[in-house]
Amino acid sequence: MTTTTDRTASAIHDEELHAAHNYHPLPVVVASGDGAWVTDVEGRRYLDCLAAYSAVNFGHGNPVLVAAARDQLDRITLTSRAFHNDRLGTFVTELAALCGKDMVLPMNTGAEAVESGIKVARAWGYRVKGVVPDAANIVVMAGNFHGRTTTIISFSDDPDARDDFGPFTPGFRMVPYGDAAAVEAAIDANTVAVLVEPIQGEAGVVVPPAEFLPALRTLTRERNVLLIADEIQSGLGRVGATFACDLVGVVPDLYLLGKALGGGIVPVSAVVGDRDVLGVLQPGQHGSTFGGNPLAAAVGTEVVRMLATGEPQERARALGAHLHDRLMQLVGRGIVAVRGAGLWAGIDIDPGIATGRAVCEALMRRGVLAKDTHGSTIRLAPPIVVEPSDLDWAVDQLEAVLAELSPR
Repeated sequence: MTTTTDRTASAIHDEELHAAHNYHPLPVVVASGDGAWVTDVEGRRYLDCLAAYSAVNFGHGNPVLVAAARDQLDRITLTSRAFHNDRLGTFVTELAALCGKDMVLPMNTGAEAVESGIKVARAWGYRVKGVVPDAANIVVMAGNFHGRTTTIISFSDDPDARDDFGPFTPGFRMVPYGDAAAVEAAIDANTVAVLVEPIQGEAGVVVPPAEFLPALRTLTRERNVLLIADEIQSGLGRVGATFACDLVGVVPDLYLLGKALGGGIVPVSAVVGDRDVLGVLQPGQHGSTFGGNPLAAAVGTEVVRMLATGEPQERARALGAHLHDRLMQLVGRGIVAVRGAGLWAGIDIDPGIATGRAVCEALMRRGVLAKDTHGSTIRLAPPIVVEPSDLDWAVDQLEAVLAELSPR
């Protein structure tokens, strides 16, 4: 059984004392990682079943990505976009090709990609669609999570994200997730975009009805509205396809990408779209000192090349099918429901047994790291490089935890 030692306690104490309390982490202090496994300061190993919210899709210390970063560290890491660098052109060309689009707007964090997508949509609305000045609106989904900047939390319905952070930015209309008729009713002449997570991650890996995204694609085309897909967590191999949109044959106007795009090494995000949309931006109207930096571009290029082979996607699809089959066998045995796609699962714990947090703490003591959300739900999102036997072992630990916690 895992216990808190002086070394662990000291590290946690220092963090708690001087780091703002914007997270509630499990009491484990990670010191190193390799593939799907991490090791704490005491030398204990854990199977990472969160992968930094899918930022580490390709594993901790992926040798190809680490080599690209090390090589670039010896050359140059930052020029700002005031000058060209010899890495950015290759990165944006290959990323655009992977997405089947023309242009890339490189940024850093996922929230920056969402903010940038909002700006692009508004500019497109005014400059191309002819929306009344300062009247643009964007349709968003209940239960969404797109980040925690002031604009983004303005269209969140999560009280933890919103309370005491107002006044909020106007221009957003919230509708129920999965309800295409509600989206249609919310669109008017000043609507510039529909912003949607193809699978809602923070909400508990919520998968919409199969017809939802295709209906949105048809509707947005008919009404001359952009469809923006936030694939920051769901994209880049996680669901067994390059994008979750691929699972239902939908191509949005804009992809919002992040997390895995930096290989778990550097923050890299991007807005990807065609020239008739992203081309509305002109010099001086948007920017980022670090966006498109040579180090990020070098790592990002290798990520794109891995995905271009299709191998990570196929591995996530095959392993994900096995994972979901194993998890479904636990429904009725401490689990109420299982959702997800590929190597991404949302698991609703019977609230009569335990909270999601309690289950994650018990899993941690058994060497499995997972994350809870919304009370009784836990999420599993191991690196795509995870071994099948490790997945089985993780599910075995979950089964054991549920048995321990169940009333006798």
